Amino acid sequence: MPPNPDDLRDLVLLRRVRDRIDREYAAPLDVEELARGAHMSPGHLSRKFKAAFGESPYSYLMTRRIERAMTLLRRGDLSVTEVCLAVGCASLGTFSTRFTELVGMPPSVYRARAEHDAAALIPCVAKQVTRPIRR
Repeated sequence: MPPNPDDLRDLVLLRRVRDRIDREYAAPLDVEELARGAHMSPGHLSRKFKAAFGESPYSYLMTRRIERAMTLLRRGDLSVTEVCLAVGCASLGTFSTRFTELVGMPPSVYRARAEHDAAALIPCVAKQVTRPIRR
């Protein structure tokens, strides 16, 4: 059975939303703004995005932010608060909670461990083995 043209159109729009999140993760993005850009209602976008990619647009955005935060924390030249702001999170508490959920430890602990462990890994390998995985 050939794919439904409406489903293909939606998939193209969803990929554009995902690409926008990847590019603009540090910008103040919300589901309403993303939905407006995709010409969908926020609820429709959320349902379709989750069906296509396995997580909501907000979860995907936070995963990208935490992934970038992990990189910045491994570098060690910014404080946890500076990293929080650099990745687009307005609340240090929310950032720390989401970071702990995805990584399994608070950002300050991750940073301390990363400083110790980073010497043994080249950056491209470190990025691959430390990528956050939503459970």
